Parts: sequence; C-alpha cells; structure tokens
Amino acid sequence: MSNIQERQKEIVEEFSIFEDWMDRYEYMIDLGKSLPLIEDQYKTDENIIKGCQSRVWVYGAMDNDKLDFTADSDAIITKGIIAILIRVFSGQKPEDIIGANTDFIDEIGLKEHLSPNRANGLVSMIKQMKMYAIAYNSQQNKA
Repeated sequence: MSNIQERQKEIVEEFSIFEDWMDRYEYMIDLGKSLPLIEDQYKTDENIIKGCQSRVWVYGAMDNDKLDFTADSDAIITKGIIAILIRVFSGQKPEDIIGANTDFIDEIGLKEHLSPNRANGLVSMIKQMKMYAIAYNSQQNKA
C-alpha cells in the first residue's frame, strides 16, 4: 500500500499525460465511475459536504488502524474530484491524513479549472476528510 505522497505523485503523473483540460475532465469522469460508493444508509445530512454546489456525501470508517472513505455525488465531475481525494486519503492512518498537504491539486491545475463554487466544494471535501481523521485520531489517542 502506497503512502499519501506516492499516491499524489501518481496522480500528478497521470494528469500530466493529458495536454488539454477537456481530456483531464474526461479522465476525472472515468475516475468517478470507479468511486467506492457510499452505502445508502450513510447518505444523510450529517455526511453531506457543506459549501458544495452539487450534493456530495462522504463517509469515513476505521479499518484496523487506517481510515477508509466512501462517497457519492449527483454530479459526474464532482464524483471524479472526490474519487481523486479518496484515492489519496483512503486506507491511510488518520495522523498521516491530518498532516498531509494537498499541493498536488495545484500541481495538476485542478483548482484553477473549476468554477468558484466547485473550488469551494473541493476545499470543503478536503476539510471534511481531515475532520474524520481528526475525530478518529483523537479516539485512538484516548484508547
């Protein structure tokens, strides 16, 4: 299992293959199709991302000492965005997620090619995933 930095590097390399943003959007849509889907029982207001133009649900649960994420969205581009984030953060230790930077998003040019609302949603998705990591990390530290 690769670490967060290795996964980010892979994504940057994959996106560098595409010269124009229409191809990158197509790739993101394809990534969204392989998204580990959230179970319907977790599609609740509690798991919806606030500040996102589309409806996006993210759920995180511990598996041994690692945090696994599932998600869904009603928009195909947003599904691709959350799929990228899940690929980076899922299966990682909470403390690694908390300490991870997200510079790879700027490296692939994602934020600058999103509408302001989608860019805000991206930030909210990252924040929500890190909040899960903080919550589970504090639970682990109490145990």
